[in-house]
Amino acid sequence: MTHYVHTLNDSMQHLACQVVHLMWTRRMRCDQRSLISSGWSYARCTGNSGPVARAVGFGPLTRRNTVPTPAAAGSPPLRPNLVLFVTCLALGTVVAAMASLNVALPDLARDTHASQTDLSWIIDAYSLVFASLLLPAGAVGDRFGRRKALLAGLAIFGGGSAVAVFTSSSAALIGLRGVLGVGAALVMPATLSTITSTFPPAQRARAVSVWAAVAGASALVGVFATGALLEEWSWRSAFWLNVALAAAAFIGTLRCVPESAEADQPRLDAAGALLSVAGLVALVYSVIEAPTRGWGDPLTLGGIGLGLGVLTAFVFFELRRQHPLLDPRLFRNRHFTAGSLSITLQFFVFFGFIFVTMQYLQLVRADSALMAATSMIPMALAMMPASRLTPRLVTRFGLRAPWTLGLVAVAAAMGVLAQVDATSSYWLIAAGLFLLGAGMGLAMTPATTAITDALPRSLQSVGSAVNDLSRELGGALGIAVLGSMLSASYRSHLDLAHVPQPVAQAARSSLAAAHAIGGPVAEQARGAFIDGMHLALLGGATAAALAAVAVATLLRPSHRAPQSSDHAATGHEPMAQADT
Repeated sequence: MTHYVHTLNDSMQHLACQVVHLMWTRRMRCDQRSLISSGWSYARCTGNSGPVARAVGFGPLTRRNTVPTPAAAGSPPLRPNLVLFVTCLALGTVVAAMASLNVALPDLARDTHASQTDLSWIIDAYSLVFASLLLPAGAVGDRFGRRKALLAGLAIFGGGSAVAVFTSSSAALIGLRGVLGVGAALVMPATLSTITSTFPPAQRARAVSVWAAVAGASALVGVFATGALLEEWSWRSAFWLNVALAAAAFIGTLRCVPESAEADQPRLDAAGALLSVAGLVALVYSVIEAPTRGWGDPLTLGGIGLGLGVLTAFVFFELRRQHPLLDPRLFRNRHFTAGSLSITLQFFVFFGFIFVTMQYLQLVRADSALMAATSMIPMALAMMPASRLTPRLVTRFGLRAPWTLGLVAVAAAMGVLAQVDATSSYWLIAAGLFLLGAGMGLAMTPATTAITDALPRSLQSVGSAVNDLSRELGGALGIAVLGSMLSASYRSHLDLAHVPQPVAQAARSSLAAAHAIGGPVAEQARGAFIDGMHLALLGGATAAALAAVAVATLLRPSHRAPQSSDHAATGHEPMAQADT
């Protein structure tokens, strides 16, 4: 660990030196007074705004809308290496909370008597609120200051975690996880926006790769840390960990992160925010409750239809707004669309996999919480180096090849893991985990960079919000859909006609309850769970394969001439589509 910290520190120092060198180069190429005093964007310096900038109406002499205010009262001086470290700490805190509680599910089920559906809600309440509020929370941060959003979000996250320590009800825990989601929604958009506004374009890809690596690895680190805590304490220790991390990030933000905001920010699109939240809640609620009510139940089908209908209305509503919460026209850019879709499906697979696998390792293989968490190490060992290697691969081969290869690797990993049963060797599991980590590492950085680089500097906050929304929405849907596939298959494969009704009902509620009953009931429940796990993992493999096909298709080299800025500025022509 000490070696890793020193290596990261050296990388940060090198990154800071590169930033200084780039700033000096630009001063030699441009008039200093125009660059610093007038505030013209980089396009002013080079006289070439690029096809994407032209596509959204940015010409060579376009002034930036992002206004960093590092010299404002109470704001610390700009130190990029420390800004990157603190924002990644805040990011890691909220991302880890998405997955860390998965390793405590058996303990939670025993202590709170939660059913399989309740367990899905305990995990997904956080992700659902997180995803639903990301866009409006990002707009709030842009309007009132990203540093303020970070501080407020960390305070809410830490306070909610402190209260959760003292609850013993599954319903109360679901509600408090939702409160944590509110804080996380304020934190995550501000982290990437702060990074992209701190680092110049030439250094931004490297900084984003660090951000992407932290975003991917934090979930695994959270699982491992919680597993270690559960060796000595109960599931409540996971929330104490949240409190400690939030406090450290809060102090670091106060001392190191400068304030930044958007000039002339329009009024918040409250109606659009309500539509997006209502649509997502209706959709995810119906999917999670489907195993209990049945997929063919009118309430299930009606809820899914209602959610999709409201989200469709949100798209049409945003198209008519002068200042939309999210402009659907941005998805005319193929790189932007590919990045958003890829990240959504990657994290659909990833968080659904974590939700399913943690229960398998502890309740089927009888691993301890720490052993289950340690079993994930091969994924981390592959993910971090692959993420760091990806920028070099992109420089040599372009975005399309390593990105598509990563998604294919994720699909293959799910196929390998779908072969696992109660007696499988750990080496089969490790092979699937290593392949999954390598695929996630290869695909995450290009997808994130594609979103942020597809937009000009003034729209970086939008890119950050869409990137974060894709992650959290994918995670929420993955837990909901793959968890529901698992639950439905588990219940359908249980034949408990020979046992008393109360016992059968308890066994059907969750594998943890069946495990507590023991005997033939527990043995049959383990077999039913494995059948459901196979179905869920094959569903994840299908999602990853679809993502690979979509990215390969969207990033095909285009021979069309770029659209003129006049057409693009009106919003009536597609945004320029360049293959990187």
